[in-house]
Amino acid sequence: MKWSWKIGKFVGITVYVHATFLILIAWLVLTEWGATHSGRAVLGAVLFILALFACVVAHEFGHALAARRFGISTHDITLLPIGGVSSLERIPDDPRHELWVALAGPAVSVGIGMMILVVLWVTGAGSHLNQIGPWGNVPFLEQLLLANFVLAVFNLIPAFPLDGGRVFRSLLARRMDYSRATRIAANVGQGLAFFFALLGLFGNPFLLLIALFVWIGAGQEAALAQMKSALRGIPVSEVTVTDFNTISASDTLAHPVELILHGTQQDFPVIDQGRLVGILTRKELLSGLSQNGPDTPVSQVMRKEYQVISSTEMLPAVSEKLQGYNSRVLLVMEKERLLGLFTVENLAEFVMVQSALRGAGKKAGPVPQAQRPVNRDGSNADRDVERTAGV
Repeated sequence: MKWSWKIGKFVGITVYVHATFLILIAWLVLTEWGATHSGRAVLGAVLFILALFACVVAHEFGHALAARRFGISTHDITLLPIGGVSSLERIPDDPRHELWVALAGPAVSVGIGMMILVVLWVTGAGSHLNQIGPWGNVPFLEQLLLANFVLAVFNLIPAFPLDGGRVFRSLLARRMDYSRATRIAANVGQGLAFFFALLGLFGNPFLLLIALFVWIGAGQEAALAQMKSALRGIPVSEVTVTDFNTISASDTLAHPVELILHGTQQDFPVIDQGRLVGILTRKELLSGLSQNGPDTPVSQVMRKEYQVISSTEMLPAVSEKLQGYNSRVLLVMEKERLLGLFTVENLAEFVMVQSALRGAGKKAGPVPQAQRPVNRDGSNADRDVERTAGV
């Protein structure tokens, strides 16, 4: 996620904090200072927020470790002012697995709350619990105890992208089609978002932010499920860009610039002595041009780490990989041979074609052979890829 800083890596999962988190800290400092004019109170409030977000990280690791139990990796966890976001490689296909992954986070929050409760009971500090009044008068541990229980309960609200929305969808998916279950859960989520917005207008303005978050998240989840349904049963080979150019590691950036200006390709596999050594994406190209100019060797700015997929993989799984990798392009390879490129743009065009075919009452499926791309010399692109790629 852009504007995020890495704060550590735990059990193989990188944790980032988004820049907007600093806005929350600044707002909290100003609010607390305006109310108390006490440096000690400000420090206490900041320490509480940091402790709370440590609990949020633990909550997200609950999801991540539960997903790992079902063979699903987590790319990273990002802290936002409204909570944490775990970037799972994919959503579990089995509704039962999704249920357990969704419940793991709230379970961790409840577990933390119970541990704090035990500490308070053992130390005798729990006697304060029957004297809880205004939030600001509650001692630190009691605040953290209540916050974790509130975090667990709030996340179980049946609205995407909260955990409760996924729990609701997983329960529905055991009785109906996954796409229909997602649509129903998304509609319920957006209905609750509208309710939050009304409460925000006449009460806490923070609810307006939550309403926007839920509304957008529910819409994105519904769109993702619709796309997944449209792509079901179709292999990567049907959407692979097979008419493409490669560049050499010794080329200067002027060469891919010329290719971009005179064609449609924007990401280029990089070949060195007949071997694939990296990829130059539009992002690296523009960055290299702005910093060093067009005479910079490709080898200095290319991305040496790249994601590879097989032509036989199914589109729903690969589209989720594309989002998880936060990349515009994946390389399609078989037995160390580069077959083509799988890009965001080509996937979007394919989805539009499939939607048009469905709208016309046609059966969506593979593009007819006569419509598949060919090279400029008229030869079939699939046969010419090995020569072009040089591998």
